[in-house]
Amino acid sequence: MEEAIKQIGERLKGLRESLDISVQEMAETCGITEEKYLKMERGESDLSVSKLYKVSSRYGIALDILMFGEEPHMSAYFLTRNGKGVSVERVKAYKYQSLASGFRGRRAAPFLVTVEPKPAGEPVEMDIHPGQEFDIVWTGRMELRLGDKMFVLAPGDSIYFDASQPHCMRALDNMTLKFLAIIL
Repeated sequence: MEEAIKQIGERLKGLRESLDISVQEMAETCGITEEKYLKMERGESDLSVSKLYKVSSRYGIALDILMFGEEPHMSAYFLTRNGKGVSVERVKAYKYQSLASGFRGRRAAPFLVTVEPKPAGEPVEMDIHPGQEFDIVWTGRMELRLGDKMFVLAPGDSIYFDASQPHCMRALDNMTLKFLAIIL
């Protein structure tokens, strides 16, 4: 897990340096302080997919390249076998598995997301990113906070929302949550 976060940080730094982007501009793109951004580059801070999505959108680089270091190659189809998608754990309790990492020119980024339960009362950071998001719960139950609203989703429940609204997800019932997230 730590190695994957360090590699993502190295790719962020490489992108910033190759495009001659200042730390200040990258931090503003991510919506965080320069200090927090530099911690991301060094692999010392939690990385959110939404922040990486903001960078990929602004600078025209595939999200997969930032997350996994791989350029998509397929243009007709891309098959992901069960449990075989490229994955990254941002923190111990949150894992993203890309379901279309090898498809070039995607219009959406589908992920199987696994969220481990956290102790009750532990804060969950709200996030925002451009575009829209569709989530459907596979296993477990999800608490979804969207702006000032809170929803509980059970297996088979889905939600489609404007991802520029602050949002976060939490596993409920002290059980692992798995859901499909499609970022458009």
